[in-house]
Amino acid sequence: MNVKVLKKLLEGVKKGNVEVAEALDALRKLPFEELPFATLDSHRALRQGFPEVIFGQGKTIAQIKAIIKSMLGRKENVLITRLQRSKGRALKKAFPKGEYREISGTFFIKSNPVKPTGKGTVLVICAGTSDIPVAEEASTTAECMGNRVKRLYDVGVAGIHRLLHKKEELWDANVLIVVAGMEGALPSVVAGMVARPVIAVPTSVGYGANLGGITTLMAMLNSCAAGISVVNIDNGFGAAYVASLINRE
Repeated sequence: MNVKVLKKLLEGVKKGNVEVAEALDALRKLPFEELPFATLDSHRALRQGFPEVIFGQGKTIAQIKAIIKSMLGRKENVLITRLQRSKGRALKKAFPKGEYREISGTFFIKSNPVKPTGKGTVLVICAGTSDIPVAEEASTTAECMGNRVKRLYDVGVAGIHRLLHKKEELWDANVLIVVAGMEGALPSVVAGMVARPVIAVPTSVGYGANLGGITTLMAMLNSCAAGISVVNIDNGFGAAYVASLINRE
């Protein structure tokens, strides 16, 4: 239940349009709802401003559908991350109004309009084309959370002139998410150019010595540039959530 729905419910009780028993029934599911396989945090939108996000990896289609139905029953927006293609297509068939983005592995259903609440632009940058799936997870999440998002892709340090050509976009952004694999140098370069928070996202993209993103993660954690925060490997969602909190201030 979000703030808008709760306010409408309470105003209905005050005006006599909603019976007390009806309101109690609606509030009974706060602060959580128990399903046979999940305990849904139905109070999260009131506490944090955005509903619980469904992590699709490892869940069955039936489980995800049941969670979606519960959230839609509370008129909450639904965001699912880490969806395999087969699951994404199945959900699109079951919920035609939802938007499935194959590259980002996300599925989003709007029960309420998403209005821009961030005070500036979140710029999502990625080093190479192979990093785009993680960058798109970040971009999509930030958009679903009410941010104005711009994308700047394939501008890694192997051709640094590509990044420098877009320096005005870097300077105009309020928060920057920088996604990179291999040696993970791009966030340091970006942070050295801007006076804004930079959230670095290491990816598992790279050859053997990349160690599945460990090398990239350690490089970003050891950056000499100030103003960098680092999230976990391939965690575009986490970077976008932090960016949204910063952009909301």
